[in-house]
Amino acid sequence: MPDAINFNDPTPLYEQIEKFIKRKIKSGELKPGDPIGSHKDLSIEYNVSIITVKKALSNLVNEGILYTRVGKGSYVSDQPQKKFDISQHKTIGLVLRDIKHPFFSLIVHGIEERAYELGYNILLSSSSNKIEKEESQINHFRDIGVDGLIIASLSLEYRATDYIQKIHRENFPYIMVSYMHDPDYWYVGSDQELGGFMATEHLIKLGYKSVGYLHIGKGNLLSEVRKNGYNRALNENNIPFDSDLLFFLGKENFDSGTDRFQLGYEFGKSFKSLQKKPDALLIYSDLTALGFEQAAMEEGIIIPDDIAIVGFDDIMLSQYSSVPLTTIHQPSDKIGRMAVDIIQKRIDGSGVGNRTILKPTLIVRDSCGAKKIKGQNLFSEITNN
Repeated sequence: MPDAINFNDPTPLYEQIEKFIKRKIKSGELKPGDPIGSHKDLSIEYNVSIITVKKALSNLVNEGILYTRVGKGSYVSDQPQKKFDISQHKTIGLVLRDIKHPFFSLIVHGIEERAYELGYNILLSSSSNKIEKEESQINHFRDIGVDGLIIASLSLEYRATDYIQKIHRENFPYIMVSYMHDPDYWYVGSDQELGGFMATEHLIKLGYKSVGYLHIGKGNLLSEVRKNGYNRALNENNIPFDSDLLFFLGKENFDSGTDRFQLGYEFGKSFKSLQKKPDALLIYSDLTALGFEQAAMEEGIIIPDDIAIVGFDDIMLSQYSSVPLTTIHQPSDKIGRMAVDIIQKRIDGSGVGNRTILKPTLIVRDSCGAKKIKGQNLFSEITNN
């Protein structure tokens, strides 16, 4: 019975074709030197586009299973290349919740640079904001024999997920680069509460008496920790906490895949209708702040004249926004490099603390209004760019 594409199977069509051809070679139906057939013939045989056939054959050529002759087609190789044996190489698995996330992409840069310096290969995967995929990737990396794991988890809970607890109990080398509140687990990152404190105190010192906090949602522990810093800054500067200036954007059960830019945008669109408006606002993240900026501009709200704002993360886009964003800089590159160093020490059995907390930095740009206020000497110790 000839092979047939299963269009109800979620496996990509080109991968199904690759599987069929490999099976024919393994069974002896196709022998070394045999032609595979033209692109047109294969597209008819499998009822797919020529583009799909080309992708399948290209992958098989890259694996060494097929070779091509210019103008003549593709043929079965005499000696297919051996598969990469991960056990013979120093390898770290990197599990990201979203490969497109601007903050974690900065961390990846540091990870890749330091791994290269230490002679490690990096296997990168994205969980695409799906917790079950994150767990399967952790299992997969361990099954194929990686030496350690660097994880940016989807979990927003105080406790580690069951899978993180499992690898922790088994003493497998891992390190979290997404916020991990539980002190028992391996983590490297910024002092999130201090960042919230620094941003809020900066606004207070600029003279703003009514400072609000834009909270991403009650289900987000990281946003809650940054709020703790906000509360501490109010308290230490003798400003009463006002619950009317605490704005929740998400639902109780916050979804990690929620579009933070969109949440900020929607809040910006509704800002004029607020009965009680703050003079200044600490916003949970730069992405949320940039969404707020976009909506404010559309609504005729002038930043920082009508509302001063400070973000958090210092992603690359923050300095190029319509109003360059004052923000809390997390040393993402250093976090990435230190994550690799910690993994190496754990692999080697060297002693190292399980929590490495780095100090964030306040980056002053235009959105907070500092550059419009006299007495710049008050901020001489603050980084400007």
